[in-house]
Amino acid sequence: MALSDLTPAERHRTVGATFADRVRGTKDWEAPAPVAGWTARDVVRHLVEWFPGFLAGGTGITLPTGPTADDDPVAAWQNQYDTVQALLDDPATEQLVLSNPHLGEVPLDRAIDQFYTSDVFMHTWDLSRATGQDDRLDEGFSAALVGGMEPMEDIIRSSGQYGPRVPVPAGADAQTRLLGFIGRDPFWTTA
Repeated sequence: MALSDLTPAERHRTVGATFADRVRGTKDWEAPAPVAGWTARDVVRHLVEWFPGFLAGGTGITLPTGPTADDDPVAAWQNQYDTVQALLDDPATEQLVLSNPHLGEVPLDRAIDQFYTSDVFMHTWDLSRATGQDDRLDEGFSAALVGGMEPMEDIIRSSGQYGPRVPVPAGADAQTRLLGFIGRDPFWTTA
């Protein structure tokens, strides 16, 4: 089954496990990442720090805390991955709603999928590229993401969450288009 056809819980399980593989494969946590001023450690830090506040602010749910990315990035990611997966696997989650002044009310599993799992998916490339690991992303899901974001480009750019679009060659594959759209140079390499 294609990644884009999975349920939010299944997609998080798959995307999070791929990211976990890259986290465990990282040898140099201070390696520069494709996000200006970030290191490999910062990629993990970003994911484990922004989401708990977003979740708590929109639902009142507080995820159990674990190690920090500074202390142990592998354990920090594993804790985050496990706790979010447990939340998505809980049948009660289907009844929960995330409320946000910018988004309105969104079913919680869909909000996690749309905002968090997609972020993990895209940052998998950042960590992979920074650490010399396999940086190929699922082509179908890349196409679905960039296809869904392009019509909302003005809103997305005004959020400050993405850098300026990076031009990519005509006829580029979906991964390359997605990376360029979110402000990454798809051809970035470590110095």
